Amino acid sequence: MPIEAVIFDIGRVLIDWQPEAFYDRQIGPGRRRALFAEVDLHGMNLSVDLGADLDEAVAALADRHPGWADAIRMWQSHWLDMASPEIPGTAQILRAVKARGVPVFALTNFGVPTYDIARAAYPFFDLFDRAYVSGRLGVIKPDPAIYEILERDSGIASDRLIFTDDRPENIAAAAVRGWQTHLFDGAGGWAARLVAEGVLDQTEVAIHA
Repeated sequence: MPIEAVIFDIGRVLIDWQPEAFYDRQIGPGRRRALFAEVDLHGMNLSVDLGADLDEAVAALADRHPGWADAIRMWQSHWLDMASPEIPGTAQILRAVKARGVPVFALTNFGVPTYDIARAAYPFFDLFDRAYVSGRLGVIKPDPAIYEILERDSGIASDRLIFTDDRPENIAAAAVRGWQTHLFDGAGGWAARLVAEGVLDQTEVAIHA
């Protein structure tokens, strides 16, 4: 069946997401390991992806761990440094698909305020025809409900959707629903898959490999 929409995850597909590497640079690997062992920063971030306010979540966590308060607050003040840089080649693929007139969607675990920060920093976010952002929807991948929301809202049959994500569990949840899927491991592989599906042609792939 022909593909009617191409769906991109964002973190580690279009832009990097490396909090541990950021903290390694800021406080050193040893202290970073101690910080992440003692403080559930990823759990706090998950609450933001589910719709919590970033400033309030960071402040509450800093209050609970005063010895790490300065480091915790960097999650808010330096968030964009953790979500950088752009992954080479993937935004160009997004632009190429868009230029073909094929709808492009984002399906991403992202907080509302952090999505707005990233959108301001990366203009290609505005290329998405629709953005399904977990913080707005109150549900995250790989919960089947977020995939159902996209299907219902877009009105596109599941087997005419193709989705790339860097996390196997998110890909597996989409595949169960009949979506075409690609586990992201670099722009070259994703471009080649889109050629195989007839979304792009070989000439377009040559500039993205």
